Amino acid sequence: MAITTSKWDTADYLNSEEEIVAFLDAVMEEGDLQFLCKALGQVARSKGMTEIAKKTGMSRESLYKALSEGGNPSLGTVVSVLDAMGLRLSVAPREHERAA
Repeated sequence: MAITTSKWDTADYLNSEEEIVAFLDAVMEEGDLQFLCKALGQVARSKGMTEIAKKTGMSRESLYKALSEGGNPSLGTVVSVLDAMGLRLSVAPREHERAA
């Protein structure tokens, strides 16, 4: 019997606000801008890229490009996308610095 596989898509598993927040928080801990761009794209796809595009006033194509692994979105784009998803950017001390 042959084993069938399918390509993993993180967007398929981001089903609640709690999962999305935990995912983005973990991505932010990595400190990798390219990883963050890709993660924001995955979250946007989980919520519906067309809907996010409408809410941000950007085209779907522009969002796909900006939120791809090689994308380089402006801070304004990141904030607009987060706002369209009902999220906001916040700042907190790193965990290891709190303990010190």
